[in-house]
Amino acid sequence: MPRENKSKYAILGILSFGPQSGYDIKKKIETSTSNFWSESYGQIYPILKQFVAEGLATQLIKPQMGKPDRHVYMLTEKGLNELQQWLTEPVEPPVDRIEILLKLFFGQQMSIADNIRHVEQFQKQQQQLLQKYQTIPEDINIKEMDNSNVNYWLMTSSYKLHVTQALITWCEETLAKLNQMAEKI
Repeated sequence: MPRENKSKYAILGILSFGPQSGYDIKKKIETSTSNFWSESYGQIYPILKQFVAEGLATQLIKPQMGKPDRHVYMLTEKGLNELQQWLTEPVEPPVDRIEILLKLFFGQQMSIADNIRHVEQFQKQQQQLLQKYQTIPEDINIKEMDNSNVNYWLMTSSYKLHVTQALITWCEETLAKLNQMAEKI
């Protein structure tokens, strides 16, 4: 059975915050869910068109002086019901595509030094992400203190913080193992 495209639910969720243009949706995603879920304009605009056709959203065209018309989308009751229905369904297991693991799986085809270099680069990326994720709760609490969604947003940032810390630990263990392998050569 093919996996359902969840992009529509991400966009329905963003629209549940209020009327927005495709541009607004993209910017909201960049400043909210992009640490764990992103969407491109190439995904957003066709989905919005589909929403209107299916009655999940309405479209209001606002003329602008000297600029193209602004298309603003609003969630309909049907759209909100679909989002709420999806939110009650069990979570599917994630399908990961992790390049570092793919490279390590075929690590025998390259030198241990190259494998170490890849893991060190990955570890550095994770350390940079950890610094970023450590600042998110404070930013959310300052910028959104009156928003009723804050506790949920903090839960998602906590997830990324824990995963990143675990990945850094994995890097340390993997580098120790690779260094042991290098010593035996």
